[in-house]
Amino acid sequence: MTASPSEPYDLAVVGAGSAGLAGAVIASELGLSVALLDSSTQSGGQFYRHPAPALGAVRPEALHHDWSAFSDLRRRLGASTVDHLTGHHVWSAVREPDEADEPGEADEAPGETDEARDAGDARENWTLHAVTGADGTEERPVRIRARALLLATGAYERQLPFPGWTLPGVVGAGGAQAMLKSGLVLPGRRIVVAGSGPLLLAVASSLAAAGARVPAVVEAAGYLRYARNPRALVTNPAKAAEALVHGAALLRHRVRVLPGSAVTEVHGTDRVEAVTVSRLDADWTPVPGTGRRIACDALAVGHGLVPQIELATTVGCATRALPDGTLGLVLDDLQETSVAGMWAAGETGGVGGAELARTEGELAGRAIAARLRGRRAGAGGGRVGELRRRRDRMRAFADVMSAAHAPGPGWPAWLEDETDVCRCEEVTAGRVREAVTDLGARDARTVKLLTRAGMGWCQGRMCGTAVACLAARGVAPEPPAERRPFAVPVPLATLAALDEPSE
Repeated sequence: MTASPSEPYDLAVVGAGSAGLAGAVIASELGLSVALLDSSTQSGGQFYRHPAPALGAVRPEALHHDWSAFSDLRRRLGASTVDHLTGHHVWSAVREPDEADEPGEADEAPGETDEARDAGDARENWTLHAVTGADGTEERPVRIRARALLLATGAYERQLPFPGWTLPGVVGAGGAQAMLKSGLVLPGRRIVVAGSGPLLLAVASSLAAAGARVPAVVEAAGYLRYARNPRALVTNPAKAAEALVHGAALLRHRVRVLPGSAVTEVHGTDRVEAVTVSRLDADWTPVPGTGRRIACDALAVGHGLVPQIELATTVGCATRALPDGTLGLVLDDLQETSVAGMWAAGETGGVGGAELARTEGELAGRAIAARLRGRRAGAGGGRVGELRRRRDRMRAFADVMSAAHAPGPGWPAWLEDETDVCRCEEVTAGRVREAVTDLGARDARTVKLLTRAGMGWCQGRMCGTAVACLAARGVAPEPPAERRPFAVPVPLATLAALDEPSE
């Protein structure tokens, strides 16, 4: 069901991962016209990334957990009327108030009554701007108009720098898994997996199953912190079972797990040759004299995930601090943001895994369909009530997980003054420290203005945590959510062509 400039979609969904697929499919099955936009050429997002058909993978499901859930969503997507727009990099979302709107009405949405928000607003509210192509460089601007918007943009890896982390052979933990899932290749033959978070166990077990030698999983936090919240563990037995599966795989492949430790230095000339692993105290400060070398030719490292919320913060959506110091969107019981007409699901509200993302996606899809059809989505009964209870249960576990793996305040002790913090602009830790101690910088924004840290291609996604922590001289949240006009890099030719008719 294709919309036209004079006939917008009922719903536009950004992101075709678990949350986006669930939201798009259920909204379509409930009668809405839906556009599903994704930067990838295949559905599934990062979690269900899989090889292109040309690679001839016989059993892509072997590299995934709960593949059947994705297969079901993909089948329903193919049978639906959803317009799946692949290779679409959305760089801006603009709310277009109806002419009947009073000045400032769009900004008063958080204070609306439940009756007003569920009254079936049929206005054509949103315009999405995107660039097309596998890497967003075709320079063809595209506009998509819709009455409601669901953001399911996922998350990206959080990196904490250390000496040698820019050497060839150092990759993100999720990046190593993506290489295996999509390209059936390994970043090396002897791979140390390090950082913090449950993703490390999944990465190590999949790399080992694919034939890599994994000398160790180096976890900066510990797993005993989960025991502080037994209720969340008891009410989410599937998570414990998943951990046991990964643990059994690591035992089978003789992979050591080193909790309370971190890779504090990488050694090599042209590429990784070894890493130094040090014990950490409770604050993540390296314990002197505990460093030991482990030979390897690759390091897969990551310290959790950061919700990707740029599209939402640009239009003023409220955020909340998550237990690990990152920022997620403030969402109501039906997944709507603080800006009326925009919903969000999955990692945008806090990282919690594929099952939680699917649950939130379906909940949002049902809520949006009810809103646009002039009905209430339901307070506590029926399918909506079931989804809300399931969401709340899994979200509670996600918060426990987030707190358990939150970085400690001592990790900047890993850094030497010569260590690059911002890779794009080649800004060292010494320059950031100088901006703080000698030039008076007290926040990440001031450090950026003085050093250019965060002004490169990644726009602070790689260095944002490190710069914020160094600026605060200790633990700090992610940099405050800035309202940027571009959620992704956009070619100037695309901007110049905005007034031209798009296809």
